[in-house]
Parts: sequence; structure tokens; C-alpha cells
Amino acid sequence: MYEIENVLRDYAWGSTTAIAALLGRTESGRPEAELWIGAHPDSPSVARVPEDGSATALDALISRDPEHFLGAESVARFGPRLPFLAKILAAAQPLSLQVHPSLEQARAGFARENAEGLAAHAPNRNYRDDNHKPEMIFALTPFEALCGFRPAAQTREILQHVAAAFDAVEGGAPALIGALVEDLGAADESAGLRAAFERLITGGQSVAGDTALVVAALLSGAPLAPYETELATVISLNEKYPGDPGVLISLLLNRISLEPGESVYLPAGNVHAYLHGLGVEVMASSDNVLRGGLTPKFVDVPELLRTIDFQPVAVPMLPAERTVMDQELFRPPFEEFQLQRIELAPDAGPVPLAQSGAAVVIVVAGDIYLDSPKGDLQLSRGGSAFLAAAEAPVNVHPVAGSTEPALAFAVTTGLPQAATRGR
Repeated sequence: MYEIENVLRDYAWGSTTAIAALLGRTESGRPEAELWIGAHPDSPSVARVPEDGSATALDALISRDPEHFLGAESVARFGPRLPFLAKILAAAQPLSLQVHPSLEQARAGFARENAEGLAAHAPNRNYRDDNHKPEMIFALTPFEALCGFRPAAQTREILQHVAAAFDAVEGGAPALIGALVEDLGAADESAGLRAAFERLITGGQSVAGDTALVVAALLSGAPLAPYETELATVISLNEKYPGDPGVLISLLLNRISLEPGESVYLPAGNVHAYLHGLGVEVMASSDNVLRGGLTPKFVDVPELLRTIDFQPVAVPMLPAERTVMDQELFRPPFEEFQLQRIELAPDAGPVPLAQSGAAVVIVVAGDIYLDSPKGDLQLSRGGSAFLAAAEAPVNVHPVAGSTEPALAFAVTTGLPQAATRGR
């Protein structure tokens, strides 16, 4: 078991207070958007090696003996790298509208852009690695997001309501609204959603101008009910990104509000944007993002359209599972990761750590004690650790004498536990 220090990313949309308050740290004075917990080469955690006290990047540590640190089954399935990346994510402002590629698309796209000679961090690069990036978000606070396409008929109703708001405006609603309503009335629902999305993402200044007219109508006192949340989102997004195609694209998507403790998962092709809130995000270890609006960054429209799944979806909620060993697990349909929530009263008995290969743990309240036949480690609020596959089995205890409950999160692979039990 290795105590680790993690890297804060200071993207402009990040909260200046949320992560520091969660972990009991001093605020940096900058936006603190994401705390990366893992071995992604762009920002690997740093492990403190107990034998000599040295500090080593986690990816470099794992490379010394991948089977010891990751487990043979994980190496056989994912290669000699930690297959997941965990983050504490704190959004004070909307993130970009985005989608992640499938594994096949990522491999082909990465090879293609390498062959074209694109620099690793070129602003017009889509694929920064050869991996896919399915992900999940667990809400620590009320969490607002856009997630996947809602049924076309529902969006038509909202747009027809918007059109009615122009009744008192000379000239009526912009032609764009009628065109979108027509797109969404197609017999092939997926084709209709694609047509509406493509109309908005490629519309340029015409869409920007019509978006401004729509927002002005909504701000003029037009009734928002019964679509207050969706239309208020349009208004707020336009304040941050005036005229951006993502403002009206938001009406095509499920607008969700997660309560603390709720979670959703996001497969390849799912268009989404996190709007506001604090959460634990887990993903396959990748940084591949295709953006589709709400951003000044590069948007590759043809590649975006090839990547998006235009099928309407129900919100992909991810309920907790309670095991016979009293483990609270969130297991999305991806092999790379699963999340365990560990809540311990001061007098509670130990909870077995769900560990399939390597694991990372972060404590967000109280103190915990990690115990295995090979060693032990105590972590306090804000502390985190990397656990080698060879350390399993591990139990999580409250610290003796604690008077406050403890709360921690652990991430491991989604592979069957018995197959990766440490040697």
C-alpha cells in the first residue's frame, strides 16, 4: 500500500472552494476543477515508497512490475497500465458539450493523427491516446448535467413552446425553430435527431443570431413553464457562451439533476455536459474528448458526427449494489472500473475492500485504517492511497478512538474479483 499525492487541474470552469472544502485543504486561490487520482501519464499521482521514502510517479512505479501492481488478469486484459482514472470533479461553470469515442475509433484515430504528424498536444488533435473513455459520475452535492438525447417528441414540444413565446413579437419565431421542429418530426427518430444536431452545429452566424433572438424572447417575460429547467438552462448557457450552438443543442438532451449519492454512467457516443456540482468521476484511463459546443476549443464537426450515437436514451442511472459482505458498489457495464462507497460509523466493523487488481482509495471524511496480511496504512480526510493487486485482501476499518463517521471511495477494475486476487 502506497500513500499518494494527486495532481489538481486548474481549468477555468472549476470551483475555487469545493475540492478544498471536501478534503479539508487550504484553497489554492485558483480554480480547482479536477483532482486526478491514478497513473495517467499527463498527471500521474506520486507515490511515497515506504522502503526508502522516495517519491515516484505512479505510472513509473507500476512499470517496474506490472503483474505485481496490477494483477495478471488486468495486464492480460488491459496491458501494463492502470486501466482506470479517478477524479474529484468540481464544476462551478458548465464544461464543454462533449462525446467520447469507442475503443475502435480511438485506436484508429490515434494512429491516423500520429501518421499525419500532429503533435501530442496540438490544439486541433482529437485523439491524445489510443483508449476509449467510458465514465461515470457519483454526485457528492446536487449535480446538474446534460446527458444523452431525449425523445425527439419531447424536444418538439419544448420548441413549439418557444415558438409560442414569439407570438407577441413582430415577425414571429426565427425560421430555425420551425426547421428544428420539422427535423424532429422525422419517422426515423435517430435521423431526425441527427438532422437537428447537424443543423445547429454547422449553422454558424445564422444559428448564433437566432439563438440571441430566442434568449431575448425568453428574457422578455415569456412564460417558461412547464419547461423552466430546460429554458433556464438555455438562458444561463448563453450568458457564458453567447450564440454558441451548444445553447440550443442543450434542448435536444436530457437535462438531469442528481441528488447526493446518485450516479450516472456514460458510454461511448453519449453527448453530455456537466453543468454544476461536485462529484467523484471515474473513467477508463484516457483523455480523448470530441467537443461539440460550449467551448472556445477546437470542434471537429465531421469527426464529432461520426462519433455521436443519435439514439434517444433514458437517463443511464447507476444504482448502488449491496453485496453480502456489506459492500456498497457502483458497477457500470465497463470492465475498466467500478466504484465502492465506504461509510463507517466509529464503532463499525471492517468492510472488505472490493479489489480486482489494483485499487485507489481517497478519504473525504474522518479517518480509516487499511489492513491486509501484508501491511497496513492509516488515512485521514484528504488522504489517498494506491493498493497493489498483490496486497489483496484488504479490510477497511474505522480508526480506534474515532468519534466521527468516516467516508471513503475506492476504485478498482470491473473484472471478476477472484480472477485477480493478489499472489
